[in-house]
Amino acid sequence: MAGTIIARTPEDLTRLFVERANAGDAAGIAALYEQDAVMAYPPGSRTAGRAAIRELWESVLAHAPHFEPEEPLPTLVSGDLALTSTAPKDGAGARAQVVRRQPDGSWLRLLDQPEFTPTGE
Repeated sequence: MAGTIIARTPEDLTRLFVERANAGDAAGIAALYEQDAVMAYPPGSRTAGRAAIRELWESVLAHAPHFEPEEPLPTLVSGDLALTSTAPKDGAGARAQVVRRQPDGSWLRLLDQPEFTPTGE
């Protein structure tokens, strides 16, 4: 992946995700995740591992969805871990990710909760 733009800050991950999704780049999206990352998607299930995340996004991107950039909420950082979130424009309720600083200083997603709608119970 030489020459690939990496996330220098936790907030870069959201921007890079939108850019790669809108370019139809499932491999580029998967590269934003650690090898053993877990994604709570599709709703009600989970997708584990970079390869499975790539396959999931290949399927989703086959329908050519368009993603809008979302303003990041304040990031919470503790050492090499950070919690990032955005206020979704699509009514999904909330989005949150746990990201980890890599040995080269870049950041990758470890846990991804792309859609969460409170049930009000």
